[in-house]
Amino acid sequence: MRILFITANRLGDAVLSTGLLGYLTETYPNAAITVASGPIPAPLFSALPGLDRNIVMEKQKFAGHWISLWRQTSGQRWDMVIDLRRSALSYLLRTRQRHSLPSPDETCHRVRFVARTLGLEDNPPAPCLWPSEAERSEAEKIIPDRPPVLAVAPAANWRGKQWRANNFAALVTRLTHSEGLLPNARVAVIAAADERDQAAPVLAAVPEERRIDLVGTRSLGTLGACLGRCALFIGNDSGLMHMAAAAGTATLGLFGPSRETLYAPWGESTGWVRTPESFEELTGAPDYDHRTTDTLMDGLTVDTVESALTELWHRVRKDAA
Repeated sequence: MRILFITANRLGDAVLSTGLLGYLTETYPNAAITVASGPIPAPLFSALPGLDRNIVMEKQKFAGHWISLWRQTSGQRWDMVIDLRRSALSYLLRTRQRHSLPSPDETCHRVRFVARTLGLEDNPPAPCLWPSEAERSEAEKIIPDRPPVLAVAPAANWRGKQWRANNFAALVTRLTHSEGLLPNARVAVIAAADERDQAAPVLAAVPEERRIDLVGTRSLGTLGACLGRCALFIGNDSGLMHMAAAAGTATLGLFGPSRETLYAPWGESTGWVRTPESFEELTGAPDYDHRTTDTLMDGLTVDTVESALTELWHRVRKDAA
């Protein structure tokens, strides 16, 4: 059986589609699966069980990336094509089954929405990660079995969603104080290489002997394996937030000018906290432009986030007992 799975360009959306992909690998264990995605999330799928091809869709002018994908897939007769980009491509391929992402629904969490593609909305498969053995081994060296590690992701793909770095730094100092929630814990700071300026105040707030600098230093698969070895994650609404939740780490996401109803971290060991202002209040100004706005997260205080994180930590520990 041959399956073509066309998923997102952005990291967060791609992670949220992994539950459906995992369902396919379990339902059709002998299938040869081809995954097509944008270049950023592509490494997520390199160790996927049953992976036949991992096609990277580099964006090109005049929709050239779609033409390229057609050329790479049109010679094959597929048993199933799943298109989460709602493109015309799936209708140009020979396939026994064709499933396309439904029409947009602003009332449905993205995990349920993606699961709706195969009629699984009522019991949606949870996002998951597939680190390779090499990536797991590297993660064990970076984060060995010692006292708990706090993971912090202070960046996001646009400025409006970013809680100020100084707030993250203050929060980390409180949490890892000798009388804090995670006393003297090591702190893994995670971001892309071009986000080092946003991460710098957080890195500076952690003593060198307890600092784990993962800002642009490891592959995406290794970061996923590292997140799975952390005890607690705090970060903005971002792809890393969704990766932490998919790895099974207790995850708290921060929300303001994005909808937690659609993009809250998924799973029992997760939570979210948002600004006092609603999404509509933050994004409804006549001159609002997400490309140029400064942070819209200032209504969210360090006290509020610390309280939410403490509640999540105690809830997760109680459930695990």
